[in-house]
Amino acid sequence: MESSEMYFEGVEKLLELWFMRSSPEIHDYGSLDLRRIPKAEIVNMLEIVKCEVISTMSNDYLDSYVLSESSLFISKKRVILKTCGTTTPLQCLKYLMLLVETYTGFDAVENVFYSRKNYKRPELQRSPHRNFKEELAILQAFFPDGHGYCLGGKNMQDCWYLYTYSNNNNNNMFENQMLQEKMNDDDNKENTNKLEPDQTCEVLMTELDPNIMKIFSKEVCADGKEATIKSGIDRIFPNVVINDHLFDPCGYSMNGIFKNGSYMTIHITPEPDYSYVSFETNAPQDSYMSIVEKVLKIFKPGKFIMTLFTNKFSTASGDQEKMRSVTRFSDEWMRVESKYCPLNNYDLTYAQYTKYPS
Repeated sequence: MESSEMYFEGVEKLLELWFMRSSPEIHDYGSLDLRRIPKAEIVNMLEIVKCEVISTMSNDYLDSYVLSESSLFISKKRVILKTCGTTTPLQCLKYLMLLVETYTGFDAVENVFYSRKNYKRPELQRSPHRNFKEELAILQAFFPDGHGYCLGGKNMQDCWYLYTYSNNNNNNMFENQMLQEKMNDDDNKENTNKLEPDQTCEVLMTELDPNIMKIFSKEVCADGKEATIKSGIDRIFPNVVINDHLFDPCGYSMNGIFKNGSYMTIHITPEPDYSYVSFETNAPQDSYMSIVEKVLKIFKPGKFIMTLFTNKFSTASGDQEKMRSVTRFSDEWMRVESKYCPLNNYDLTYAQYTKYPS
């Protein structure tokens, strides 16, 4: 077993929160924006998480932060905090709620998603992230009506944990919005809580090709841009603006943002004994098959977990059935487990794949 001094946990804790108004009526619609939170307060919040900002990038819809341990994205209604190592993202919930109350017009949480793969070295984590039971306790203290899940069979080496919460008022609003669209309601009155198309595809990879992992070291590349180009990451999506960083002596993070406010993010722990790569995007696609195949060809993992979230308004909602039928990728990876979960307002497909024996 690796010593704790030589080990780094690449697996991220992924926390996503959507905010709303408890009453849809508000006079100053422009004040409803999480990006009104001052950057100094964001830095204070990240100190609680035990990470810091390396660089930032923004457009009209999204603020993107490359962190010392992964990423932060803040848009009008949503915060996505994804952190690896021994960070403590759930510890910042109280402070984040205070910031939202102080600086924005939001006064309620619409949706919460918290997820992560199982750690390789859970004993090195700080509370409340030492196990999922501990994480559930703090999440349910804030959002008692949420639900926790563990996906991954008892005989599987890997599993994936998920916690979801959806505001009851939001559930009713979802049903009403669906009904109005079916009735072709042409009322254009602005609704502060109107639900948006939403989707997220994530690929969590282990047992990576060592030769590819060498790219993400100072020994091979001088900086993040060189690693991005040499690896082919810049060719996954066209027209994405990339902010990348190559750590010393090794390790890599990148955020990419699109003109429409979508994002992609990749984080790489390249050390051979505990290599790990995560890919995530919410860029709208009719199908994510070709994107996932591009990612797999770049990194050539021995194993990976793929998840796809979509709501009913997403262009990818029809991709759920297709993804559930995918038993292999590129004739190199075979599916060993899959599950479909209908959640409040969302559908989830989860699958594990492993490389065919050579």
